[in-house]
Amino acid sequence: MTHNTTPRTTTNPQPAPNQPAPGPAPRPPHVLSIAGSDPSGGAGIQADIKSISAHGGYAMAAITALTAQNTQGVQGVHVPAADFLRQQLDSLSADITIDAVKIGMLANAEVMDTVGEWLAETRPPVVVLDPVMVATSGDALVDGDARKSLLRLLHQAHLATPNLAELAVLCGEPEAASWDAALQQGKALAAVHGTAVLVKGGHLEGDQCPDALVGPDGSVEIFAGPRVDTDNTHGTGCSLSAALATLQVQTGSWAESMRRAKDWLTGCLQASGVLDIGHGHGPLNHFHELWALQAPAAGEFTRSLWAQIAPEREAIFALDFIRELASGGLDERHFAYYLAQDAQYLNAYSRVLSRASALAPTEDEQRFWAAGAQNCLVVELALHREWLSRHPVEVARGPVTKHYVDHLSAVAFSGSYAELAAAVLPCYWLYAEVGRVLHAGYLRDRTLADDAGTGAGAHPYGEWLETYADEAFAEATARAVAIVDAAAVRGSALERERMREAFVHSARYEVDFFDAPRRHA
Repeated sequence: MTHNTTPRTTTNPQPAPNQPAPGPAPRPPHVLSIAGSDPSGGAGIQADIKSISAHGGYAMAAITALTAQNTQGVQGVHVPAADFLRQQLDSLSADITIDAVKIGMLANAEVMDTVGEWLAETRPPVVVLDPVMVATSGDALVDGDARKSLLRLLHQAHLATPNLAELAVLCGEPEAASWDAALQQGKALAAVHGTAVLVKGGHLEGDQCPDALVGPDGSVEIFAGPRVDTDNTHGTGCSLSAALATLQVQTGSWAESMRRAKDWLTGCLQASGVLDIGHGHGPLNHFHELWALQAPAAGEFTRSLWAQIAPEREAIFALDFIRELASGGLDERHFAYYLAQDAQYLNAYSRVLSRASALAPTEDEQRFWAAGAQNCLVVELALHREWLSRHPVEVARGPVTKHYVDHLSAVAFSGSYAELAAAVLPCYWLYAEVGRVLHAGYLRDRTLADDAGTGAGAHPYGEWLETYADEAFAEATARAVAIVDAAAVRGSALERERMREAFVHSARYEVDFFDAPRRHA
C-alpha cells in the first residue's frame, strides 16, 4: 500500500452546562504503623510506609524496636522503653485523626500491653494486627513470654494476619501441614477472639498460593492466586497487612481490600528482581505500579513496537504476492486487484489522516498529517489510476480493506490522538520497509542483467518498484515514527498500552492486505 500515515486524537470532554464543579478530592487515609524498624528497608516500618503510600495513604510511624538486620537475617534487636512508645502514640493521637492502625513487631509483653491500652482509649476505626514473631530468615523477633499479651491484643483488632507459624503459636498447636488444617486453626482463632483472621498459604508447598478471610462466625472467603517463583519475600507479611489497613479505609470491605492487596502483592513479587537488593531474601518492589508509569526514553517505545511485530514483518516477506511482485512473476489480475483495493483504502485513509490533523496538538503535526491526507488524494490516487488504466479491473471493496478501514476509523473517532498515530504508523513503516527491500532487490537484479548483457526492462512491474525509492516517503515515515514516540512519552502507561494494541492490529491488517489478492483469487 502506498499511504501517508496520521495519528488520531480525542478532545478532552468538557463539563455539561450548569453542572456543578467537582468538589475537592477526598483526603488520603491517615494510617499509623506501630512496628519495628528494618534498616535494610524491606520489612517493618520501612515496608509499611512504602505499602501505605503505594495505596494512596498518608503513612505515620511509631517505632517499637530497632533492629540490626539485612536480607540474610537479624543480628540484633534493641527495644526502647515502653513509656517512650506510649509518648509517641499519645503525641500522634492528640494532634492527628488516625483512620487506620497497622500493628507489626511488638517485642515483649510490656510493649504489647502498652499498645493495647492506647487502642482501648483511642478506638481507631480500622486495626490490623500482623503478629510478627519470626522473620523470613527464621530469626525470632519477640520473647517467649509475649504470647498471652498478644492474645489479649487480638481482641482489639479487626483483622489478624499471621503466617502459618504464627497462627500455630497463637492456637497453641503444631504448625499446619495442609491448607485444610490451616483453615481449621484460623476458624478457631477467629471464634475465640471475635476477630477476622487472614489465613495465608504462602508457606505451603505447591504452585498455588491461596489466602482465606475467616470470620468470627466461621465464614470463609478464599482468594486463589499463583505462587510467584522468587526468593524476594522479605517483608511480605508486613507489606500485605499495611496495604489491607489502608485499603479498608477506602473500600469498607475486607473482601474487596484483600482482592486489591493480593493483586498488588503478586505484582510486587513479580517485579522484585529488578531491585537486586542483598544476597538473601530480598524485598518486594512496592512501587512497581508507579515505576511502570515512567515515560520511556526517546526512541524506546517505537523500537519496542518494531520488535513486537517481527512475526508480521517476516510474514509479509514470505507472502507469494510479495515474492512474485519482486520477481516479476505476479499474476496481472492479482496486481490489478491489489491496486484497486489500495485505491479504495487510500480514499478512506485520507479521511483518517485529516482526523489526525484535526486532533494534533501542534501546528507542525497538523500540517504533517494534512499533507499526508492530500498526498493520498492527489499524488497516490493519480498513480493508482494511471496503473489501473493499464490493468483495468472492477471490484468492490474487499473484506480485508473494509476491516482495516473500519479499524482505523474506530480508532480515529473513539481513541486518543496517540492511539491514532500508533494505528496509522504500520502503514508508513511497513510499506517503507517493503519498498526498501523490494527496490534494493530490483536494482540488484537489473545490475546483474546489465552485467550479463541480457538487458533490462523485462520486469513487468519495474516502473512500480521504482516508485519505492521515493525519499519524501522515507522522510515522512521517519517523521511519523518520531511523532508516535513523542506521544508515548507524553502519555500514560494505559495510553501506551492502547497505542501498542492499535499498532499491532494495524500491522496484522497490513499482512492481510498484501495477501488479499491471493485470497480473492
